[in-house]
Amino acid sequence: MREPSAQEPAEPLVPAPAGPADLEREAGLARLFELHYSSMLRLAVLLGADDPENVVAEAYYQIYRKWRRLRDVEAAEAYLRSTVCNLTRMRIRHLQVARKHVETPAEETVASAESAALLRDDQRVLIDALQQLPPRQREALVLRHWLGLKETEIAAAMGISCGSVKTHTARGTTALTQAMEARR
Repeated sequence: MREPSAQEPAEPLVPAPAGPADLEREAGLARLFELHYSSMLRLAVLLGADDPENVVAEAYYQIYRKWRRLRDVEAAEAYLRSTVCNLTRMRIRHLQVARKHVETPAEETVASAESAALLRDDQRVLIDALQQLPPRQREALVLRHWLGLKETEIAAAMGISCGSVKTHTARGTTALTQAMEARR
């Protein structure tokens, strides 16, 4: 790299001032973070993410990158929720593939201190049963009963039809009920 001459200005070390669109994006993301970070973290935990903090951080990064393309800023929460679901699903798939190729037995995973603090003792049995469900059933149940979403919102978050949401929810509820009754 050559030195700038006296006639050429040096590159500025300070970034250019942010425009109104950048300030609006920063404010919108800060608001979104304040309102929904803990619920997105809980969503990632309930969906079975092994690193929920990283999943949520990645989701916020993705929405930051795509903020200008959002048609409706009010839909940012739904986009964020959908991104958390997709990232969790992708990481679980990646871990399943990675674990198939590991020759030594994997150590039992330990929940992070934050995720353990979120769950009370009387909920652990339910969470264990929920973690045993197939991923789509678990997603449908968490989105329906924990977040209280409508079938159309669940379908959008999971990328499936409303009929599939009904099927996954019904099968998941049946399996969860059987698992809970078997533990009593």
